[in-house]
Amino acid sequence: MLYNDPALTKQILPTLQRVVGADHVKETHVITASEDYSFFAQKVPSVFFFVGITPADQDPLQAPSNHSDFFYLDERGIPVAMHAMTQVVLDYMESK
Repeated sequence: MLYNDPALTKQILPTLQRVVGADHVKETHVITASEDYSFFAQKVPSVFFFVGITPADQDPLQAPSNHSDFFYLDERGIPVAMHAMTQVVLDYMESK
Protein backbone atom coordinates (compact mmCIF):
# COMPACT_ATOMS: atom_id res chain seq x y z
CA MET A 1 0.00 0.00 0.00
CA LEU A 2 1.21 3.48 -0.79
CA TYR A 3 2.25 5.46 2.24
CA ASN A 4 2.78 9.23 2.43
CA ASP A 5 5.24 10.31 5.09
CA PRO A 6 3.18 12.54 7.45
CA ALA A 7 5.96 15.07 8.16
CA LEU A 8 6.87 15.42 4.50
CA THR A 9 3.22 15.69 3.53
CA LYS A 10 2.77 18.50 6.06
CA GLN A 11 5.87 20.22 4.70
CA ILE A 12 4.82 20.23 1.03
CA LEU A 13 1.15 21.01 1.62
CA PRO A 14 1.70 24.82 1.73
CA THR A 15 3.63 24.63 -1.54
CA LEU A 16 0.83 22.79 -3.31
CA GLN A 17 -1.72 25.20 -1.88
CA ARG A 18 0.32 28.16 -3.09
CA VAL A 19 0.74 26.71 -6.60
CA VAL A 20 -2.87 25.74 -7.28
CA GLY A 21 -4.84 27.50 -4.54
CA ALA A 22 -5.81 26.03 -1.19
CA ASP A 23 -9.33 25.21 -2.35
CA HIS A 24 -7.89 22.95 -5.07
CA VAL A 25 -5.84 20.78 -2.70
CA LYS A 26 -7.83 17.95 -1.17
CA GLU A 27 -6.89 14.96 0.92
CA THR A 28 -8.38 11.81 -0.55
CA HIS A 29 -9.30 8.50 0.95
CA VAL A 30 -6.85 5.65 0.67
CA ILE A 31 -7.12 3.82 -2.62
CA THR A 32 -5.69 0.43 -3.45
CA ALA A 33 -4.28 1.24 -6.84
CA SER A 34 -1.35 -0.84 -8.00
CA GLU A 35 1.51 1.61 -7.81
CA ASP A 36 5.16 0.52 -7.80
CA TYR A 37 6.09 3.83 -6.20
CA SER A 38 4.95 2.41 -2.87
CA PHE A 39 8.07 0.22 -2.73
CA PHE A 40 10.28 3.30 -3.00
CA ALA A 41 8.24 5.09 -0.34
CA GLN A 42 8.92 2.24 2.09
CA LYS A 43 12.63 3.12 2.05
CA VAL A 44 12.70 6.92 1.66
CA PRO A 45 10.29 9.50 3.12
CA SER A 46 7.95 10.22 0.21
CA VAL A 47 4.74 11.90 -0.83
CA PHE A 48 2.56 10.86 -3.73
CA PHE A 49 0.01 13.34 -5.04
CA PHE A 50 -2.42 13.40 -7.91
CA VAL A 51 -2.98 16.24 -10.33
CA GLY A 52 -6.50 16.64 -11.68
CA ILE A 53 -6.64 15.91 -15.38
CA THR A 54 -10.35 15.20 -15.70
CA PRO A 55 -12.10 17.57 -18.12
CA ALA A 56 -13.97 20.35 -16.32
CA ASP A 57 -17.34 19.22 -17.67
CA GLN A 58 -16.92 15.68 -16.33
CA ASP A 59 -17.55 14.41 -12.80
CA PRO A 60 -14.21 13.02 -11.55
CA LEU A 61 -16.05 10.32 -9.61
CA GLN A 62 -17.70 9.10 -12.81
CA ALA A 63 -14.77 9.60 -15.20
CA PRO A 64 -13.23 6.51 -16.79
CA SER A 65 -9.99 5.42 -15.12
CA ASN A 66 -6.64 5.71 -16.83
CA HIS A 67 -6.80 2.02 -17.78
CA SER A 68 -10.09 2.45 -19.65
CA ASP A 69 -10.49 2.80 -23.42
CA PHE A 70 -12.69 5.82 -22.62
CA PHE A 71 -10.08 7.63 -20.53
CA TYR A 72 -9.48 11.23 -21.60
CA LEU A 73 -6.62 13.40 -20.37
CA ASP A 74 -7.22 17.14 -20.18
CA GLU A 75 -3.71 18.23 -21.16
CA ARG A 76 -4.11 21.55 -19.37
CA GLY A 77 -3.20 19.61 -16.23
CA ILE A 78 0.33 18.86 -17.49
CA PRO A 79 1.80 22.36 -16.92
CA VAL A 80 0.07 22.46 -13.52
CA ALA A 81 1.71 19.15 -12.60
CA MET A 82 5.12 20.34 -13.74
CA HIS A 83 4.78 23.60 -11.82
CA ALA A 84 3.65 21.79 -8.67
CA MET A 85 6.43 19.20 -8.79
CA THR A 86 9.12 21.76 -9.59
CA GLN A 87 8.02 24.08 -6.78
CA VAL A 88 7.83 21.20 -4.29
CA VAL A 89 11.41 20.24 -5.15
CA LEU A 90 12.67 23.85 -4.97
CA ASP A 91 10.95 24.53 -1.64
CA TYR A 92 12.19 21.24 -0.22
CA MET A 93 15.77 21.94 -1.30
CA GLU A 94 15.60 25.46 0.10
CA SER A 95 14.46 24.09 3.47
CA LYS A 96 17.54 21.87 3.77
